[in-house]
This record gives sequence, structure tokens and C-alpha cells, in this order.
Amino acid sequence: MVAATGCLSASNKPDFPSLADFAGATYHTGHWPHEGVDFTGKRVAVIGTGSSAIQSIPIIAAQATELTVFQRTANYSVPAHNAPLAPEYKRDIKASYAEMRRRARTMIAGIDMKPNMVSALDVSEEDRRREFEARWAQGGIPFMGSFGDLLLNGQSNQTAADFVRGKIREVVKDPAVADLLSPKNIIGCKRLCVDTDYYATFNRPNVRLVDVSEKPVEGFTREGVEAAGNEYKVDAVVFATGFDAMTGALLRIDFRGRGGQPLRDKWAEGPRSYLGLSIAGFPNLFTVTGPGSPSVFTNMLPSIEQHVDWIADCIGHMRQRGLRTIEADGAAEDAWVAHNGQIARATLRSTCSSWYLGANVPGKPRVFMPYIGGFPAYVQKCEAVVKNGYEGFALA
Repeated sequence: MVAATGCLSASNKPDFPSLADFAGATYHTGHWPHEGVDFTGKRVAVIGTGSSAIQSIPIIAAQATELTVFQRTANYSVPAHNAPLAPEYKRDIKASYAEMRRRARTMIAGIDMKPNMVSALDVSEEDRRREFEARWAQGGIPFMGSFGDLLLNGQSNQTAADFVRGKIREVVKDPAVADLLSPKNIIGCKRLCVDTDYYATFNRPNVRLVDVSEKPVEGFTREGVEAAGNEYKVDAVVFATGFDAMTGALLRIDFRGRGGQPLRDKWAEGPRSYLGLSIAGFPNLFTVTGPGSPSVFTNMLPSIEQHVDWIADCIGHMRQRGLRTIEADGAAEDAWVAHNGQIARATLRSTCSSWYLGANVPGKPRVFMPYIGGFPAYVQKCEAVVKNGYEGFALA
């Protein structure tokens, strides 16, 4: 059984008993109608300000009569700078595509970008700002490659966070709104977002931001949303509340291991896996980009390809030798889980409440799920496992 269920495919929708009272339309960004939605002339509420909200809010605001955004936690976002591609640029990329893919597989995040490995504290303030400005102009998540220690050193991270907060204040005209939109936490601790005109959208007269960090959304009436002691009348609600990441899709399937053990019981205190590929006690079950693999910390394409190739080669190895069963060894699984946690604790990414730890889902165990050691190091480990006769696995 190969579970290719995806890391971000099980939506997380808050359980509001009073939602049934609401007479308007409701949507979740993870289950968007294929035919699309037209909000022209509508009063719309968006609950959440994570990645999918940041991408959709500017588009909804351009259609809706009124847009009310309910924000619990502000998020950092870097401009995407999407634009038509020049013919010569496309030609150059396609001519060297194989080499670009090869280079990407040697990078920590599996992305063909050149990180600057210098510390942010080892350069002058002028040089530091010049580097941040160049990455900002380039756009996208390579911004975090501005300096090599942004996710290792709190002071270095602060320089990047201050730079982005400054950019927000440059764009958003109302200082109070700009302050609400400026995150207070570490940049990159939560997944960095990418946007087109997100912050500028809050300059529109039809858009308002409601802070629900201290007084959360209470519920729904027939005509709208109740939050912070007020009722906000709307015609439609968009839940941009993300996903039950990494484990959600797997746990919505009733996988049973040896002795009929449910996977949900095995993972009651958090996911345990060997390499994010296999689970002790669940023979012949492979997971593609499962918890314990680089997955969401990388370009998902090479990560998925590497897992699929590894699994296919493993099955071929077993067929050639007449083997019918493969199962992760419990001790190997324990060692990998411990290693995964150890390197996570060495970075700033383990210091905040994010979906990397399952913090966005009530009742979900707080375990740092993805492998943060980088794509090349992980690939080397998987190759060593095979070279050593599928070390850490029992084959029979």
C-alpha cells in the first residue's frame, strides 16, 4: 500500500455549532468550487490570514462590496512579482532545464536558488539592507536565503523581521492597521507566505481588518459573524483556516497494522515514522512525504520523486529476491524520531506555534513533523539505508 495522500490535503475547518444558523454561503479555501465564486455585490468575511487567505483576499476584495478580514495571527509575506515571462527567459530556462533540476537536488530546500551563507550580523547595516532589498525585489521564498543564519540566530532573524515589518509600514497607509498586520514573531518560524498586493489591499475603502487574537470569533448569527463583542453582517464566509497538515489525510483512512492496531492509536502522542517512508508495526505500508521526511520544507517535486523512486526500487528489490514483507524496525524508528526532534530543536522553527507542530488543530499532539536537516542530507541517509541492505528494515 502506497499512501500518496499529500501533506496539505485534509482541510481544517473550525467547529462552530452556530454555523448552521448562518443563512449565507460558506466556503473553505481548501475545497474551492471548481466553477469558481463571484462575490460581486456581496459582503464577505474571510476568517484567517495564512497562505491561502493572503492569496485570495486581494481577489475577493476586488469583487466584494465589503470585505471583513478576521485575523488571529499576522503572517509575514513576500511579494511574488508574478509577470509575463520574456521569450528569451523561457528559452534559456528550457535550454538548461535538466541542469537546473540537477542543481535543485543539491540544495537544502530542493529549490534552485543560491543562499548567502554569510551571517546577517557579519556585514554592515548598509550591506545587510542591500541584500534584503535585492531578495525582496526578486520575490518569493528565496528571501529566507538572504543570510545563512536567519533560522539559527535570533538576532539575525530580527534584522530580517524588522526589514519586512518596515515594508508593511511603507505600503499600509493606516498606522494602526499596519501595526496589526506586522507580525511579532520570528520570520520563517511559520511558513513564509508569498503574495500579490496583499498588504496594499488593506488601503481599499471596502476592506476592514478585525483583530481576534484576544477575543476570538464567537460564532454565527443568521446574518453574520459574531466576534469581539460585535456582529458583522455578511452574505458569505470564507474559511481560510488551513489544513490538518502532514498526518490529517493519513489518519482519515482507517489503516490497521499488526494485531489490528489502528494508525490513530499508534500516533496518539504524535506521528512516529522511519524516514517518513515506513511505520513500525505496519508492514508493506509506504508513505510518500510522510512525517519525518523533508516534504514541506522543500520543493515538493523532487521530494516526491525521490520517495516514489525509493519505494519503486525497494519493491523491485523485494520481487527479485522473492520477499513479500518489509517493515520498519522499532529501534530504527525510535532513533529517527529522536534525530528529527534533535535537529528541529536546534533551529528557530521549533520555537513558535505552527502547523509544523500541529498547533493549528485543537487536540493534536505537539510534535515537530517535517525533517529539517535538508534534502541532500536526507537523500544521503536513504541511499545509505539501501547500501547497507535496507538497514533499519526487516524483510522476509
